[in-house]
Amino acid sequence: MIKITFPDGAVREYEKGITSLDIAMSISEGLARNVLSANVNGEVWDATRPIHSDATITFYTWRDQEGKATYWHSSAHLMAEALEALYPGTKFGIGPAIDNGFYYDVDTGDKILTPGDLKAIEDKMLELARLKNSFVRKDISKADAIQYFTEKDDEYKLELIDGLEDGSITLYSQGGFTDLCRGPHIPHTGSIKAVKLTSLAGAYWRGDETRKQLTRIYGITFPKQKELKEYLELVEEAKKRDHRKLGAEMELFMFSEKVGQGLPIWLPKGTQVRERLQNFLRDEQEKLGYQMVVTPHIGHKNLYVTSGHYAKYGEDSFQPINTPREGEEFLLKPMNCPHHCEIFGNRPRSYKELPLRIGEFGTVYRYEQSGELHGLSRVRGFTQDDAHIFCTPEQVKTEFLVVLDLTTKVINKMGFENFTAQISLRDPDNPSKYIGSQENWESAEKAIIEAVEEAGLEAVTAYGEAAFYGPKLDFMIKDALGRSWQLGTIQVDYNLPERFELEYTGSDNQKHRPVMIHRAPFGSMERFMSILIEHTAGKFPLWLTPDQFVILAVSDKVLDYAKDVQSQLAKYDIRGFIDDRNETIGKKIRDNELKKIPYLLIVGDNEVSAQTISVRRQGDGDKGVMTIEEFAKVFQEEAQS
Repeated sequence: MIKITFPDGAVREYEKGITSLDIAMSISEGLARNVLSANVNGEVWDATRPIHSDATITFYTWRDQEGKATYWHSSAHLMAEALEALYPGTKFGIGPAIDNGFYYDVDTGDKILTPGDLKAIEDKMLELARLKNSFVRKDISKADAIQYFTEKDDEYKLELIDGLEDGSITLYSQGGFTDLCRGPHIPHTGSIKAVKLTSLAGAYWRGDETRKQLTRIYGITFPKQKELKEYLELVEEAKKRDHRKLGAEMELFMFSEKVGQGLPIWLPKGTQVRERLQNFLRDEQEKLGYQMVVTPHIGHKNLYVTSGHYAKYGEDSFQPINTPREGEEFLLKPMNCPHHCEIFGNRPRSYKELPLRIGEFGTVYRYEQSGELHGLSRVRGFTQDDAHIFCTPEQVKTEFLVVLDLTTKVINKMGFENFTAQISLRDPDNPSKYIGSQENWESAEKAIIEAVEEAGLEAVTAYGEAAFYGPKLDFMIKDALGRSWQLGTIQVDYNLPERFELEYTGSDNQKHRPVMIHRAPFGSMERFMSILIEHTAGKFPLWLTPDQFVILAVSDKVLDYAKDVQSQLAKYDIRGFIDDRNETIGKKIRDNELKKIPYLLIVGDNEVSAQTISVRRQGDGDKGVMTIEEFAKVFQEEAQS
């Protein structure tokens, strides 16, 4: 007999060799029907894999991200089975689950796949799924694996096997298809009820541009047709909200090939929104005693060697800038923190100065691959709302709680009502990814965990997601479409002060090492703006909107009155402009609705006579005729709500 411990701490005994699926069945038939995989002693396993020793167990269903990942990985195998049936001789690269669905990189030989082929592949997948074939795991020796895929003439699998250790290789089979795979997989194909193959792309084998280009097929599957329908509707809505599309229509930002890929140019209206965001945060920081600084866009290479950023970000940075002086190299800065460490170390510091809070809206640069660039959300030059707090070890938890409060205030102000926190800790199995001593890491992780508990914040723990120099708290927000985004972050760092040999004189008149807290509520201004545009569909909160109204003049005869209205509204700090184009009122309304301008104020002869304005709310139609004073009151009530 073996002992199985459940998430609530309950312990039951079962016969050795029992599977997670059998254990689920012993609890309820309904649970067993829904189990897709299970966490057994910290590893995600097939629900049908036998357990031979005492274990802790957690079941994963469609409601869990781990369950979805197993489901979509199995769907990739189902697609591969369909491809092999339709196009014999197809060879397979890798086929992982991704955030929404899966992909498989395939080589179909002389057959060139087109979007027109996807429907036939979908139909074949559903035909095979209905057979309810089990996913069967098999351990295999390296020699036998090589022999199997040599006979299949699949050079891609053979190359993958070459990098594996004997004794760690497994195959998975379902129906007539067998694949090299670590797993896990769902019990059988029958739970795959709805299929959509979404797109085709080219993908170089192993990301190497000198290797053959394979065809990458993206897809997504669901247990119910209704869920697929809802997903596709969500995709269509996301297209309408795409920040690249709305950013161009609203004239917020642009890109230029001549300036360079991934380097956004902020247009006047976008600059207004960005500056209002920065001013809001700057005001909040001043209340908390932050001091603003400005540091250069470049730094000597040795600065980033000292900080460790060169070793970690060197490959993702722009190439060094060589000066006329032999051996002198500068880098476009990948992070602001090394510069702020130099500010702290500029002169002797006393414990009486701590905590020292330094803030900067600092622009940094990373050389992202061109294929990974995406509007404002993935760029090569971006501005972080960066700040670094230098404090004593005793002040860490208090300062962390203050920063936590500031971050939640920013999130709430922006209208994100649904968010959770993620405590990002080290990967215990991969210590080489991190710098610093075990003792410092333990102190930093303990401080974050205690602060989150004290704040009563809902949080999940993610191992392996820490920064290379310290653990962090990431804020995961959900937008209007239910998509999750990582937004603000707070990081506790004992290591950079060590690397820069930062010191302060304590009350005991001895030298001590400060602790550094990194924080950025927005993250980066560019990425935050991309999320905000898509969350609001371009309909920003009134206080952020660059043009809060537009006056639509019926004819040139009323332009003087329109200018008077604009002038009077400016006294109430309400911003806007006059649309005096020689167009019909209908066209002016349509054009300005598209630009997401909140209030459309129409003035004609009647309004001039009565000294009023006709008010339309963007997306909400006529609001009637008002005096300027009445409109200002309505506007201010909405802006403050």
